[in-house]
Amino acid sequence: MAQFHYVFLFKLSLIIMILLRTCVNGKRFGTTKLGSKFTFVPTNVDVENAKSKEYEVYNYTQTLDHFNFKSESYTTFQQRYVLNRKYWGGTAKSFPIFVYTGAESSIMGVVEYNGFEMTLASQFKGLLVYIEHRYYGTSMPFGSYEEAYKNANTLGFFTSEQALADYAQITLHVKNNLSAKDCPVIAIGGSYGGMLASWFRLKYPHIVYGALASSAPILYFLGLTPENGYAVVVSNNFNSTSTSCYNTIRESWFEIDRVAAQSNGLSTLSQTFNTCLPLNTSQDLKDNMEGWYDAMAQYDNPRAKYIPTFCNATDRAGATTYVLDKIMAGFSAVYGKECNDISQNDLGFDKYFGWDWQSCTEMVMPMGNGQNDTMFQADPFDLEKYTKDCKKVFGVTPRPYWIPIQFGGYGIKTVLEKFASNIIFSNGLRDPYSSGGVLQDISDSVVALYTEEGHHCLDLYTPNDTDPDWLKAQRNAEINMIEGWLSEYKIPNAN
Repeated sequence: MAQFHYVFLFKLSLIIMILLRTCVNGKRFGTTKLGSKFTFVPTNVDVENAKSKEYEVYNYTQTLDHFNFKSESYTTFQQRYVLNRKYWGGTAKSFPIFVYTGAESSIMGVVEYNGFEMTLASQFKGLLVYIEHRYYGTSMPFGSYEEAYKNANTLGFFTSEQALADYAQITLHVKNNLSAKDCPVIAIGGSYGGMLASWFRLKYPHIVYGALASSAPILYFLGLTPENGYAVVVSNNFNSTSTSCYNTIRESWFEIDRVAAQSNGLSTLSQTFNTCLPLNTSQDLKDNMEGWYDAMAQYDNPRAKYIPTFCNATDRAGATTYVLDKIMAGFSAVYGKECNDISQNDLGFDKYFGWDWQSCTEMVMPMGNGQNDTMFQADPFDLEKYTKDCKKVFGVTPRPYWIPIQFGGYGIKTVLEKFASNIIFSNGLRDPYSSGGVLQDISDSVVALYTEEGHHCLDLYTPNDTDPDWLKAQRNAEINMIEGWLSEYKIPNAN
């Protein structure tokens, strides 16, 4: 059931993402977290959604297929992007342009929250450009969500390579329109968006001068990162918080199996975990529970304190309390006492869910658990089953090795040493995705800035006076790196 869990966590964390300002969602990066609030806008300026005069919303007439010359390739669609000129110093002194590489959600979910990119714009008198990823938000090829997601033929233009080419086109369009050809461009993104930011710099170095890639697991692919990397970090986070809490979680899986095997066992479990609907299988419950633990670990942060809250509740219940009652006490402390909605999906993939298409084509990130190497039961990644399910839902066969081939995951140190410069890979080691991130400096200008206590994309959150010193130091280091890049920037010679 590794595949179901891989799909489920991401959808579960949609709820958390609406409440918290992060870069993307859960264990599968994300979903269209705010997309349902926006419809396709055929006009050039989206006045209705521009709640603040600080930003302007536009649509760019984008090419459907950048890499072929078939008649269909010249089809166009409207792609949304947003400008914020509040801090921009203009073109006279070549002040920078910060391009936020939209990921698997509506771009407005980022625009309407002032994150660290606003700090950078203020610091360097920069222009902010937010670009929405094709097939998310309102940036729908073929005119509508229904048509864009109709089948594998219409979804076939939904790739990271096409998205990067989109970003290149819009970046040049903005620079030309604003007479800003000489202004350096710094790409910013988190998680999948962070991967895109780093690849944007690698693939289009003549357009992008530098990149800040936060929590970007560019190495979480077959043959590069152990499949249990994510689960190991989750487990370590709980164990370092409370060993007794960790052991309670480990014990609970076997108790669920024991109860489920009894007559009326599923009914008992439904009552114990206060599920909104009766359970169909105990595996549904366990998959959802694993998703809840993963979300707590990924989005735990100095303000949220999800794991301490959970573990304090389980530990306070006392050693003599029934193990599943202790677990439920922890969930209630974190998620509240409302009934628990248990997601049930045997395949896990949804043909109308954008990230599921990406996961079934090129973004194959293997996640599984071995025997006794995490706090979870053994659940190895099964590429054969994964492939069968992708074929059943989308009619496509995944290409699990394509991303490392396309962007240089294999031998990444040599690749980045020879061909890259001006990239910051920032991570927090309590983020489960850090297990697939770049954690060592490659050169003087391709650097790994990580914190021992940080979580997923924490450096891109809106800065706050109450932030811990280590988080402030990480952001300051990022600012200093970018300042160094900009101080060395030379206007490209047109000849």
